[in-house]
Amino acid sequence: MKVTLLKKDPKVYSANVYLVRGDWNAISDVNTLIDTGTNGFVVDEIETISTGVGKRRVEQVILTHEHFDHAGGLSKIKELYNPTVYAYTKLTGVDVKVRDRMKLKIGDREAIILHTPGHSNDSICIYCEEEQVLFSGDTPLNIKTPGGTYNQNYVNALEMITRLNIKTIYSGHDNPMTSNVKEILLNTLKNVRKSKIVL
Repeated sequence: MKVTLLKKDPKVYSANVYLVRGDWNAISDVNTLIDTGTNGFVVDEIETISTGVGKRRVEQVILTHEHFDHAGGLSKIKELYNPTVYAYTKLTGVDVKVRDRMKLKIGDREAIILHTPGHSNDSICIYCEEEQVLFSGDTPLNIKTPGGTYNQNYVNALEMITRLNIKTIYSGHDNPMTSNVKEILLNTLKNVRKSKIVL
């Protein structure tokens, strides 16, 4: 699996956008965009990347949640590539409403959709066990101190995430997390448990 963090428009606030491809750009691989960013700025870079002969450059889009900085560019991506679009809520342009533990192929690997409400009710993470990779969107996974208020559903999701084998986290805004991942997740859970939890 190849993961490319696409460049952002320096003039516009936008989330990270990831293009996931198979290692060999095989016909059976599914070129997948995780989030679209705010305005379709990523299209120019997508057009320069080798995505396989006889294949659409973007065959599917998975939205980590509906906020504009993650999903605002969807209409442009749909217009250019006509991908199948997956999301937890049925926004305009979404073709398939995902559910927790649903399996999807991304690139050349199987991934699992994990419903992780907290940042928003429709937040999801995308987990590839074989690569030990998690695409986390805006799900908070690096909380350094106790404090604040958290929903019990988020705590449950966080407990589940800490049980996964994860080497790399591709987040919605930060640089990829590639070291001390387990320690960071467990510390986050500890700090959340010391904070106010609401039902």
